[in-house]
Amino acid sequence: MITSVSALRVSEYPATERASRSEGRAAGATSRSGEVLSEEDREKVEKLKARDREVRTHEQAHLSAGAGLITRGASYTYQTGPDGQQYAVGGEVGIDVSAVPNDPAATLRKAEQIRRAALAPSDPSGQDRAVAAEASRLAAEARQELARQSYGAASESGAATSTFLKIA
Repeated sequence: MITSVSALRVSEYPATERASRSEGRAAGATSRSGEVLSEEDREKVEKLKARDREVRTHEQAHLSAGAGLITRGASYTYQTGPDGQQYAVGGEVGIDVSAVPNDPAATLRKAEQIRRAALAPSDPSGQDRAVAAEASRLAAEARQELARQSYGAASESGAATSTFLKIA
């Protein structure tokens, strides 16, 4: 637990305590109000810093891979650490997962990019995997439509005619 010492000036502490407080500040081991953090609180801050880096890297991977499809940049959920700083502990990026109207080939390309964007981070979340699955479904529908169009075009050109033999 952090006790409030913000009203005390550094000169009010003995020289050895002033030195340890200065070392603590240099190592980032103080709160916003200048309080020295306990070892437990310093460990919490380090974990929050690591989580913040991980979350920001994760969302940046989505942004990079989803270029052109991003509907909303990264937004973060924050937690205040024992040092009074805000750390990102969760995040999300908006991405357009709709089909391209009347263009299954473009829809297929888009679905493949959505899937790459969803799975871009080294540790995709459950939601990331769900978006990737939706993209795979969209891609499968686009492939089916392309196959229907290809079959229809082949039928119209006479290339897909069938010959039936009657066996007596």
